[in-house]
Amino acid sequence: MKQHFDALVVNKQEDQFTVNIQQLSIDDLPQGEVLIRVHYSGVNYKDSLASIPKGNIVSSYPIVPGIDMAGVVVSSEDSRFKKGDEVIATSYGIGVSQSGGYSRFARVPADWIVPLPDGLTMKEAMIIGTAGFTAALSVLRLEENNLTPEQGSVLVTGATGGVGSFAVSILSKLGYSVEASTGKASEHGYLKEIGATTILSREDVYNGKLRALGKQKWSGAVDPVGGEPLASVLSQIKYGGSVAVSGLTAGTNLPATVFPFILRGVNLLGIDSVNCPMDTRLKVWHRLATDFKLDHLEQLIQQEITLEELPEVLPTLLKGEARGRTIVKL
Repeated sequence: MKQHFDALVVNKQEDQFTVNIQQLSIDDLPQGEVLIRVHYSGVNYKDSLASIPKGNIVSSYPIVPGIDMAGVVVSSEDSRFKKGDEVIATSYGIGVSQSGGYSRFARVPADWIVPLPDGLTMKEAMIIGTAGFTAALSVLRLEENNLTPEQGSVLVTGATGGVGSFAVSILSKLGYSVEASTGKASEHGYLKEIGATTILSREDVYNGKLRALGKQKWSGAVDPVGGEPLASVLSQIKYGGSVAVSGLTAGTNLPATVFPFILRGVNLLGIDSVNCPMDTRLKVWHRLATDFKLDHLEQLIQQEITLEELPEVLPTLLKGEARGRTIVKL
């Protein structure tokens, strides 16, 4: 195939760092068994990091960012996929160690690809993207650790972000009472619309003082924030409850004590959407197309943009300006 197409290319050479739209050919794409015509991608925190000189997320340059993509198979050397199949590819090395979804064509290893589940369109899959997948995986892990709506309210931190918004929405659909924490007073109405029962400030969760054990408030929590706020959350989880942690926007240090774990039986569940095993990945996507599927997916779109608009939009996630999802139509 000699066709040329547009892609967002990030390059770093000595002191020069560039982010711009370039013309590529199929020969410029990395190795992989499946060639995909990309229809939609999404904007994630990792993608924003890939677009800055000191993001420390890209393993080699030049690269096409975009850790999410949904599209149609153009050709396949693997019998599991054939021309015309609608597919999803997220995480693994996509957009980090090999070129990703900010391109009208992408070539991906077959082992990284999920067939688009019945009940989801390609656009809906990218509204969900890695953020929604991470939230759904968090809820699945909480369920596996015996969380039920009858046990009491569930906390979601960073609730206006991609993971947080989906966690609030999925938990609400499943019948949980959701307490959503945010530092954005202007977004209380949005959080109520997507299912939050109660809105908390960041200070309600962590007021700057860490206690080994606090009052038992929540039966579980979805936390994409990490850092000291996570330590505070752990100290306030009810006996036998669990916290699913997937992020580090508040930092990588966890200044907690062992007391929540050994005196209250609290579980800290690590959520990794990057190398999540394929059997679990398929299970999560199936649930996102069935009982986890949201009636208000469109409400979770902050904006739908073109490839040409990406360079200006990518930095917004690093500034904490995002609400919900930004999707890219290619």
